[in-house]
Amino acid sequence: MALTPTALTSRIAGGFADRVADRMKATALELAVLAGHLVLYPSGLIPSGLVPSDVVAARRGRTGPTAPPGTRPVVLLHGFVDNRSVFVLLRRALARHGRDRVESLNYSPLTCDLRTAAELLGRRVEELLARTGHAEVDLVGHSLGGLIARYYVQRLGGDARVRTLVMLGTPHAGTTFVPLADAHPLVRQMRPGSEVLRLLADPAPGCRTRFVSFWSDLDQVMVPVETARLDHPDLIVHNVRVSGVGHLALPVHPTVAVGILAALDDGERTRDTKDGSPGSASVA
Repeated sequence: MALTPTALTSRIAGGFADRVADRMKATALELAVLAGHLVLYPSGLIPSGLVPSDVVAARRGRTGPTAPPGTRPVVLLHGFVDNRSVFVLLRRALARHGRDRVESLNYSPLTCDLRTAAELLGRRVEELLARTGHAEVDLVGHSLGGLIARYYVQRLGGDARVRTLVMLGTPHAGTTFVPLADAHPLVRQMRPGSEVLRLLADPAPGCRTRFVSFWSDLDQVMVPVETARLDHPDLIVHNVRVSGVGHLALPVHPTVAVGILAALDDGERTRDTKDGSPGSASVA
């Protein structure tokens, strides 16, 4: 049945009001996350390594789920002007899920080239594998951290070491957020058409890593929001659309954490079963 002009106007107005309400909720959550993160930020400057399995077991009271034998270590990489403290809640979620080999890396705040940070990541991954006796790791990167990890995987041979790369709010196609920030070289590398992004768009035949990219419809740092979707013909990619979550909240939101855990668990099977076809999904 066709809507009358009055009914159509009312529906449009209602939809607009819902979008405004969702954006206000997301903004309030972003401010709360920012306030909490400012408190935790100094703790992220303290060197951190693997979470010992006996400590994890004690925290769980030995009643939580256990990871399968041989579960890969997980490496977490933060975004621009941030540090490992952004992953406090995610580390706990991983530990409760039996992921007892988790390392959060800091790259220097003086870093001016994403490629330099990717080389450092590669060295740290090799050290971690030598220390744990594993052949592969999983990576989780937030924002710029996702681009650094992706460069390591695609351009530095990291696909031989990384089974699954999970990216949260990563500007795969570049973001136009805060034009005045272009004074910093890392920001310029995150702009559409930058040399780094062109290199990442180049062919990557045979890349073995599985990519999972979470993007949010209310991410105000990713401009446009779809830039956090990864589309590349040579990569095994699964894009996950998140609703009502801002950029800063992506690493701490419980729904996103559940999605990350599911992505890492799926990664236990995909390379062996060859079931790694591209796809998309949504989480509320």
